[in-house]
Amino acid sequence: MTYDPTGHLLLTPIDKDAPARVQRLRELGLGERPDPAFDDFAHRLAEVTGAPFSMVNFIDENRQFFAGLHTPEGTHSGSDLGAAAAGGGVGRFMARDHGYCPHVVVRRKALVLEDVCDYPRFAGNPVVDEIGIRSYMGAPLIDRTGVALGTICVVDTDVRPWGRAGLETIKAMAAELVEQIHRREDGMF
Repeated sequence: MTYDPTGHLLLTPIDKDAPARVQRLRELGLGERPDPAFDDFAHRLAEVTGAPFSMVNFIDENRQFFAGLHTPEGTHSGSDLGAAAAGGGVGRFMARDHGYCPHVVVRRKALVLEDVCDYPRFAGNPVVDEIGIRSYMGAPLIDRTGVALGTICVVDTDVRPWGRAGLETIKAMAAELVEQIHRREDGMF
């Protein structure tokens, strides 16, 4: 576990790769605006996993941006996720210290939390109390340059038994989206 100099547990990992990620996202033109193709991908991800919420998430030094977003309501506002959750909707932005995607990006490995409350490090995350998130599954989007651009993820307000099948699905779909990003970069999309 990571601690700050005063000895307090840091819930969000230190991300030394953020400057390189931001540069690469700018090169690719990602992480600044919603993208219908990513919304479609998030919708398909929700269908495949049976999750009510799914995202294509790009992360910079300060925030997370859902370039692709699927919600049960189909709402895709531009507001902050925490503030939107209080009003019943889900927005495109979330603070970097909220949620579990920053952990996936820093670890560069998929993460499955069938019940976030079973893990003390994750149970204290603001999304548990503010939004009601109880389960999470995400995988990193690592591009051809080796940069972890962000994640794809699914969340639920109920405990979900994702299992090994869920883990394999999220990893395969992350690889599929990375290939789509590469085709865009190559001008083939």
